[in-house]
Amino acid sequence: MKNILVPTDFSPEAHYAFEVAVQLARRTGGRVLVLHVVEMPETAQFSTYGGPVTGDETAGAHGSLEEVFVLKLLQATKRRMHQLIAEAAERAPEVPVQDMVHTARLHTAILQVIEEKQIDLVVMGAQGHTVAEHFFMGSNTERLVRTAPCPVLAVKHPMPNLDVQNLVFPSDFAAEADCAAPELRAMLALFPEATLHLLNVVPSAAQRAPALEKITRFAHRHQLARTLSAVVEAASPSVGIPEYAQQVPAGLVILPTHGRTGLSRFLQSSIAEQVATHTFPPVLTFRLGHSRGLADPTPAAGATLQSA
Repeated sequence: MKNILVPTDFSPEAHYAFEVAVQLARRTGGRVLVLHVVEMPETAQFSTYGGPVTGDETAGAHGSLEEVFVLKLLQATKRRMHQLIAEAAERAPEVPVQDMVHTARLHTAILQVIEEKQIDLVVMGAQGHTVAEHFFMGSNTERLVRTAPCPVLAVKHPMPNLDVQNLVFPSDFAAEADCAAPELRAMLALFPEATLHLLNVVPSAAQRAPALEKITRFAHRHQLARTLSAVVEAASPSVGIPEYAQQVPAGLVILPTHGRTGLSRFLQSSIAEQVATHTFPPVLTFRLGHSRGLADPTPAAGATLQSA
């Protein structure tokens, strides 16, 4: 996670994401790129640096109050970006932070910057669907979870100290779960003080024993350190995962997806996107087999296994 992208609309949730990104970069020795997207009117002729693209400094030359508004908006945006950079310099002076203002559709701009800047992780503020006046509603984060080629970390609440003691990995631990083992080892290395909870949500007590056996085999097969097995009963994973995450309490929930091709069998019906935007702790989603910048293929030594 050397190159971390934070899309921001300057909302409280976006600021929570920025704080988490700076703390992660501090742990990994990485850098943070803060992106603000301005969806420009088609008639506006201004660059992202606040000047007319024609080089004409006279707003009246193109004669539009709209252009004057956009110019003022871009100038105000740059000031707010500089404030974020100054804040990061005070909190973590060793973390390089850069700003970028992009003029495009939000989703298009984020995907473009991910590719151009070789982003390893996107940290994004998530909000509920009822906050219509905010720019980053849950649907935007959910869409990015489905389409981003790199992991996405959704943050809903302030985390001034990124002290992660419990990592929760929900799965049915079928064959495809094996593909997530490198990412789980990477997260254990990033948070050496944390316990990894291997969670399976089942609909009835009759399935508890087989589920626990699957988890045990999975942990031993991949030599995962500091693990705890957990099987809980709930109507669906989308219910059981948040309940368990709050009970632990989880510092981070880790969810794999299949990106554009659909979710895993365990995470059907957009469960990954729903959990990412509604679970209390931050939720890290990554595409199975396509997790640039996250996985460390080195197996962990000295694995331990407990049951819950």
